[in-house]
This record gives sequence, structure tokens and C-alpha cells, in this order.
Amino acid sequence: MIDERGAVNNPMPVAGRPNVPNDYGIADVTAGELLPWSWAVERLEASRNYWVATVRPDGRPHVMPVWGVWHNGAFFFGTDPNSRKARNLQANPRTVVNLESGDEVVALEGVMVEVTEMDDLHRMGDALSAKYGFQMDMAEMGAAAFRMVPQVAFGWTEANFPQNATRWAFGDTKTA
Repeated sequence: MIDERGAVNNPMPVAGRPNVPNDYGIADVTAGELLPWSWAVERLEASRNYWVATVRPDGRPHVMPVWGVWHNGAFFFGTDPNSRKARNLQANPRTVVNLESGDEVVALEGVMVEVTEMDDLHRMGDALSAKYGFQMDMAEMGAAAFRMVPQVAFGWTEANFPQNATRWAFGDTKTA
């Protein structure tokens, strides 16, 4: 459950380099700095559209843009409960969320949890309403609402890749 301020218990991430093949040049980077998590949060908060990637029951990928909000340490969005992404997430909650930009990349990996508590739905709706400028009451709309607290995140700028390629790990995540 989300606390009364709408915060989610998610520790500050540990920054490091992404684990990718040597051909990317990241392993050789000694100059350059890791991006701070605050850089990623600024972009997550400012983004208007997000790409949510889910997996169909037969294993095929499904990617769709959504409106959402980064709020107090988690990504939230709502959708029709009969939509493909809602049905996919109910069957397999593992997902990836990306921002629109390929020039300033932020990609989150984690597990979506369906938001069902009325207080949480109202807080989520308030955050979405403030961001998009019109009332979005998730409970009243009958939407399936989801929250993702990232397990791992990636970020970089195209202009400074691979020098600033950064991987943030939350908790004890050691893979990816």
C-alpha cells in the first residue's frame, strides 16, 4: 500500500555501468560520470507519454504508449481493464517502461502491481489530473490502475554515450 503522502517504499538506487557486451565500449569507459538518479527522476516527471512493454500469454511482445505519472518513487498508469496491456499484466506483471526520447534515455524494468485500494486510486487520479489538466478518477472511470516500482533502470544521453551510460539498481537486484 502507498502511504498517506503517496510514497512508495523504494530505496535510493545504486548507480553503476550497464552490463552489456564489450562492443558497446561501456566497459572501457574510465572518463565520464554516471548520471545521478535525480536526472532520471526529472525526465520521468516531465514526460508526457511513456511506452509500456508487456508480454502476451503466447510470449509475443506488446508495446503501447500511455499517459502516466512518476509520483513518489513509482510509475503509475491506468487503462481499460479489457485492454491487451491490462490482460498481459494480470497474467505476467514483468514489464519495461521507456520514455519517448532516444536522445535522453530512461528505461525502467520491474513488476507492475494492480492498484486496488480506494485511497491509492484517488491519490493516483489526483496526480494524473494535476499533470494532464483534467479530472482522471481511476475508480470512477472503472480503469485498471497499475503501479511499477523499478527494480533496475537505465539512462544515458545520446550525445555522451557511452561515457554517461548508467544503470541504477534498487534493493538487491544484481542482474541486467
